[in-house]
Amino acid sequence: MKPVSFKYVAPHTVDDALDLLATHGDEGKIVAGGQSLVPAMSFRLAPTGAC
Repeated sequence: MKPVSFKYVAPHTVDDALDLLATHGDEGKIVAGGQSLVPAMSFRLAPTGAC
């Protein structure tokens, strides 16, 4: 199983992150994780926020 499609961006500062969240509103989500994040997303145990 593969995760649903989503757009990933990696801001370099807190201000950039806040601007992105403000721009994308409820559609914007913060995703954090290590090596286990991608496998968890593959099994849809870690939601991406997309429906």
